Parts: sequence; C-alpha cells; structure tokens
Amino acid sequence: MDTFFRIIVVSFNAGDSLLKTIESIKEQTFDSWKVYIKDGLSTDGSIDKLREELLIDKESGLSADGKFVLVSEKDTGIYDAMNCALNIVPLDDTDSYVYFLNCGDYLKDKDTLQKIHDGIVESAPDKDSKHIFYGDIYERLTGQVVASNPKMDDFACYRNVPCHQACFYDMKLMLAEHFDTTWHIRADYEHFLRCVYIDKAKTHYIPVTVADYEGGGYSESGNAKTVSERERKQIISRYMPKGKVLKYDLIMILTLAPLRTWIAHNPATAKFYNSIKSALYKRKNR
Repeated sequence: MDTFFRIIVVSFNAGDSLLKTIESIKEQTFDSWKVYIKDGLSTDGSIDKLREELLIDKESGLSADGKFVLVSEKDTGIYDAMNCALNIVPLDDTDSYVYFLNCGDYLKDKDTLQKIHDGIVESAPDKDSKHIFYGDIYERLTGQVVASNPKMDDFACYRNVPCHQACFYDMKLMLAEHFDTTWHIRADYEHFLRCVYIDKAKTHYIPVTVADYEGGGYSESGNAKTVSERERKQIISRYMPKGKVLKYDLIMILTLAPLRTWIAHNPATAKFYNSIKSALYKRKNR
C-alpha cells in the first residue's frame, strides 16, 4: 500500500509535548503514514530526545524505520515551518492526504487514522477533483467535543472553518497551495478558503473526533484575538462580495455572536452549548 497520510508536525522548544504528539501517531492501528517533523532549531533538548527515541540519523534526518523525517533549520514561525515541511513532502504522490498536527495536540484515539481512511475510501472521491476531508476536535480546555459544520456553505466559511488539526488535504491541493505567511494568525483560515473558492476543493465531513486539541496558544491570548478578528475580516473580503459579508455581519450581530463565543469557551457552559450545536448540525446533515 502506498503511503496514505503525510503527517506534518512543526516544533520549537516543545519539551515533552513533541514526543507525546509523536507517540499518538505511533500508536495508530492504521500504519500507512509518514511523518515530517520541522524543527525551528530548538534549544531545549527536545530534538535530542526525539532523535534518541526514533533512532533518527543526524545526517540524513531519517529514522531507522523510515517512518519519520526530521528537518531542523531556522524558520519565521508556525506557518513558515509548515511550508518548509511541505517542501520535503513528495507532492507528486497524488493519492496521499496531508495532515498537520501541532506539538501538544494528539490524535484522539488509536483508530483515528483508520476511521478517517475508511471515511475517505467509502466516499469514493472523484480523482479528477480536489478534496478536503474533516472531522471534529476534542477541546482540552473545556473538556468538550467541538463539532464541525457538516456543510461548508458560504455562511459556514464566513463564520469559521474546521481548524487544520481536523482537516486532511488532498495532496493535489498542496501541489499549488502553501500557507500565505503574510497572515500572522489566520493563515490556515485563508488557506482553507483559497482551496475552496479558488481551487474548487470539495469538502467532506466525517463524523470522527480527530484531534485532542490543547488550545490556549498565542492565537488565543491577549492582543492576538484582536489581530485574529481583523485578519478574518480582511480574508473573508477577498473571497465573498461585500453585500454578502454585510448580510452575514448583521446575522452575527442579531444572534449575539460574542455572547455565544463566550459561552462556547467557558468550561462551565461549553458542554451545554456544544450539545445544542451538535444537535443542530446533525439535523442540518440529514
């Protein structure tokens, strides 16, 4: 069997989180995968531990079993690191799917990749088209499964798309599309919309909790929230007409979007909110 999943993990001074993330991949019952680790010249000893654990040759960067490739070189941040990793992935392997898993995040269960593989195969994707398959995530901060919208229509793309830890990208998309590093926080959002609106990628929801998501990182702290929202507005204006954006802005105001966001991220109320959200999505997907 050819390698079905090309998994990219980026790292910088991640400590023990890097090995824990890698371990969640090694434990998978589905074995047709290869991992590309892009390290930004860590100084905390995490890469030395990784080399020892995986028997990675210091010169070639390849593990003894051939399942892991390590590249350690300077980058300008997470999205640049993801692009650097893409540059060493064999993009001509067009039957593969690319998956990005951050340090500190884990594949949720040992059979996660098996379930995603089966979901992709069962959908029998058209080989002449490009595809994105996605599922749900488990949010560690709230202890809840956060359901993804099963239908990626314009309003879903306007509101929020699945995070990259939930998405499996058709390799054919990656032949053309890397992350635009001019976006400091929302490059993955812009990348998803570009794939959908420019490359006409077909989106497919698989009802699987893909990742155990750590959360609480830079993009969710302090001034980053303001920057994130500003970038989101700038990005959406690239892909949707002004009239449609204004319509959706009004809907969000009338439906008390800021309050709903607070409820969704509050550990005391997140369970109630996500149960209602999941029920609505299930009804939508009938």
